[in-house]
Amino acid sequence: MKPAETLDRYDLKILAAVAEEGRLSWRDLAERIGLSLTPTLRRVRRLEETGYILGYSARLDETRLGHAISVFVSVTLTAQTEEAISAFEREIAKAPEVMSCYLMTGGADYLLRVVAPDLAGYQSFLMNSLTRIPGVAHIQSSFALRPVIQRAAPPLT
Repeated sequence: MKPAETLDRYDLKILAAVAEEGRLSWRDLAERIGLSLTPTLRRVRRLEETGYILGYSARLDETRLGHAISVFVSVTLTAQTEEAISAFEREIAKAPEVMSCYLMTGGADYLLRVVAPDLAGYQSFLMNSLTRIPGVAHIQSSFALRPVIQRAAPPLT
């Protein structure tokens, strides 16, 4: 597949359309991008096979599902060795409250986005999961008031 800089306008239209509406029928997708069905399907398959499209999912309403609180948690480890990093990543992956986890540069080693039903639920996660992971030296929590922007894809130009 071509590098991202050389994706043509049809590829970019496909990526934008499926990012916006993953349940779009193949026929509707073809119509939206201005190609017939067969070349559209070939392009989608190629974009999937080359890793531009990683999968399809539904966006769920976390609040309606009982997770009213979203917390961004900065975690600093006692050591930044390969072993310490691997151990933390294995353990944090077991916590279903963690929606995303990023290895970071700067003041903290990791940035997590955690959801919880309420403050008591977050405290339970903190005390029963995060603080029990060996090698965690410092935790700083920032509570999100409300989402402002949540995009499905970066700019596709």
